[in-house]
Amino acid sequence: MRMPDTGSPPPILGLEAVTAAMVPLVGGKAANLGELFAAGLPVPDGFCLTTEAYLEATAGHPHRTDGLLADVHTALQATPDGDLPALAALASRARGVIQNAPVPTEVAAAVEQAYAALGDNVPVAVRSSATAEDLPSASFAGQQDTYLNVVGAAAVVEAVRNCWASLWTDRAVSYRASRGIDPAAVALAVVVQRMVDATAAGVLFTANPLTGRRKQAVIDASPGLGEAVVSGAVNPDHFVVDPLTGRVLERRLGDKRIAVRPIPGGGTRTLAISNGEAAACLTDKQAAELAALGHRVEGHFGSPQDIEWAIAGDGHFWLTQSRPITTLFPVPQRAAGVGTPGGEGTRVYLCFSLAQGLTRPITPMGLAAFRLIGSSVARAAQFDVPEPHKGPSPYAVAGQRIYFDLTAVARSTTGRLIVPRVFDVMEARSATVLRRVFEDPRFSVTRRTPLGLLRHVVPAAVHARVPETLLRAVFRPDAALRRANRRAREFADSLEPPAGVTPLQRLDHAENLLGTRIFSVVPSIVPLPALGFAALALVGKLLGGGRWDDLQVVLRGLPNNVTTEMDLDLWRLAQVIRNDGVSRAAVTERKPAELAEEFHSGQLPAVLQAGLARFMGQYGHRAVAEIDVGMPRWSDDATHIVGVLANYLRLEGSALPPDAQFSNAAEEAEACVDRLVGEAHIRGRLRGTVVRAALRRARLFAGLRELPKYQLVVGLAEVRKQLALAGAALADAGVVADADDIFFLDLDEARAGLSSGKADLRDLVAQRRADYALELERRHIPRVLLSDGTEPEAIPVAGAAAASTVPGALTGSPASAGVVTATARVILDPVGAHLEPGEILVAPSTDPGWTPLFLTAGGLVMEMGGPNSHGAVVAREYGIPAVVGVPDATLRIFTGQEITVDGGAGTVVPS
Repeated sequence: MRMPDTGSPPPILGLEAVTAAMVPLVGGKAANLGELFAAGLPVPDGFCLTTEAYLEATAGHPHRTDGLLADVHTALQATPDGDLPALAALASRARGVIQNAPVPTEVAAAVEQAYAALGDNVPVAVRSSATAEDLPSASFAGQQDTYLNVVGAAAVVEAVRNCWASLWTDRAVSYRASRGIDPAAVALAVVVQRMVDATAAGVLFTANPLTGRRKQAVIDASPGLGEAVVSGAVNPDHFVVDPLTGRVLERRLGDKRIAVRPIPGGGTRTLAISNGEAAACLTDKQAAELAALGHRVEGHFGSPQDIEWAIAGDGHFWLTQSRPITTLFPVPQRAAGVGTPGGEGTRVYLCFSLAQGLTRPITPMGLAAFRLIGSSVARAAQFDVPEPHKGPSPYAVAGQRIYFDLTAVARSTTGRLIVPRVFDVMEARSATVLRRVFEDPRFSVTRRTPLGLLRHVVPAAVHARVPETLLRAVFRPDAALRRANRRAREFADSLEPPAGVTPLQRLDHAENLLGTRIFSVVPSIVPLPALGFAALALVGKLLGGGRWDDLQVVLRGLPNNVTTEMDLDLWRLAQVIRNDGVSRAAVTERKPAELAEEFHSGQLPAVLQAGLARFMGQYGHRAVAEIDVGMPRWSDDATHIVGVLANYLRLEGSALPPDAQFSNAAEEAEACVDRLVGEAHIRGRLRGTVVRAALRRARLFAGLRELPKYQLVVGLAEVRKQLALAGAALADAGVVADADDIFFLDLDEARAGLSSGKADLRDLVAQRRADYALELERRHIPRVLLSDGTEPEAIPVAGAAAASTVPGALTGSPASAGVVTATARVILDPVGAHLEPGEILVAPSTDPGWTPLFLTAGGLVMEMGGPNSHGAVVAREYGIPAVVGVPDATLRIFTGQEITVDGGAGTVVPS
């Protein structure tokens, strides 16, 4: 049914006339139903009141005394999203405006006409369809109202009015406010469909929402109307089905104690059911038929779908809604044209971003940079990389995070031996998940000797002079340390391009740094910390094992750690500021963002300005999430550092200063070394000599663990500088709006923009910024993913025992011994974070940008990491108790909660 063409959008459209392009006019629900209808899928007949009808009804009239909806829009825009009482009051006011307004005569007449066309007093469902609903970026499921078994034209008109009002429920208003959606930009369409007198109904996911596995249908079904399942009022039957074969993989019957049934004449009632678990409300054949139908729907939309369905008394299935499953993490994808290493089949991907302590997405230019770096590493190991800009074949991206294909590792005896052990000390939960993946018969071992690996590793190691570095470290450790520091200085001094280069030459220089220079410094340094930790492991064996607590002490107060040196330099700057009244007042009384702006204009108090300038001269290339060239460096934006200084100044004078704590930790470590050497001497002079030499090298080299990444970041900061200058040229030419927009392009796009000077990339940048902003909201990032979307960590382990007998206890990996009971502070982003001295920092992960907070933290809890991850190493050096690898710590612990962290046992217990 289509209304006559009057030149303006019609108030009503038949579902057969609705398409996906009409979302602003008909809302997400109606647009999807129209698509299903057009695809020949079973959808109940009906029509849609467009947003034009809503806008006409809510436009307001001069004689109105209850205010206009536009007034509410204005008030909502001025209300903070966290002020829930104020939002609720405004939501109530909006509903009142709509409910007290008459439905326009033309709209009511059109509804009555369209309803009559369905039949005489046909029972219908009247359902809201918002313009910000059921989109790929956000699911507004349940935010607006639905009315079932509505009978009679007058009742339909009233249900439409109630749907309009439900656009302004408290939950809908607060949800939109939290997502920054302009209240004036939303409108509501209403879908009216013939009711299905369902014998059973429910929901169907065309991908498993728990494990992420694609092509695995999950069905929840219950007798009667689907409202019981959708609202969560019933324990439904649960089926997991392979939609391609029709095989039921899992069947679990619910008790189904209630059913929602239509009442003759209109409305519904809830009936009690006895013995509901005795029989399934779907046969296996029906479950298979429904799964196949869902597979068709997914194929039409091109993405996994959340579907509502009903089965009529004649056994015919009907689809009443379909929307994207917004909670699924994307499947890792390679660049176009890059082949799959080792052939096809199910693949295993590990999140490199998380391994680097990075939970946030990476900008497009940051991803492009790592494709080039990854290609340089692969080529150094003599792997074929035909197109470096696309990255090596294991490189993939999902959710704007970097993943690496580890299928070859899973199929190799050597890989299975080495890689999990590396992650045991880097990111323990990843190691656990990988070992579970290795048990999957799909990843059985096909390569049993290390010869293939050695063919790549040995030439690369020889070329990088790794054997020479190791021998020097063993026999001349001080010379090895001096050489590493000299190489680091030479690398940093050689990064700038010559004067007078053009913007295109700056881009060339950045690509050269990424593709040939940046990673080259790593092999000259990595062998030293590796030897340091190997020496520590040797001591553990020589002393008889079981000495982890003692060995942790040896790692306290380590020298030669650039990150702890940075933190202590910042602490010393805070003490200088404390002693200057004007600087102290500025830092403690004013907002960090304001001070950061004044620092860049040189207008801070003299002591503060000079101190920050010295610090930035040494460490300004660092940042939070610093492996992403798209992230501003501290020298670009000093807000975070000024905020940390303010935290330091809150530390009471009676507390032991962090620099004194560090000195005490170093003395404690040296005393522990002497004690362990004494123990070894008792068991033999040679053993004692070896233990002393090993412990000396452990303390000398273990702190260098931070230096390779530090040098990478030095290089990335220069890349960012050159790209920003090239971005300024793009902005001057009108190709992009701002210089920083270049970080939302890739290298090829930036080159095209610089070469032509006429391209307009502003829309592309705007879309990518929007996509990036959405990814910033994602809280859960899978450590390991399979190519079918399965998240192995989400699959329950049969017979797994509770990790702790203490109620509410969380467990992870012991990282830094000690016990502390204090108030928790959950921080998701350290920039601008406020941490009171002595509070326990609870974070998703940490990188060096976080560590200034460690100086005043009483303890540390991290969702990611292992005993030798960055946060664990720094926590041990500062002597604060730490537990890492605690699943969902930032969700299960709340700010202000008192918790006890036992860094030796690896437990976090609420007090």
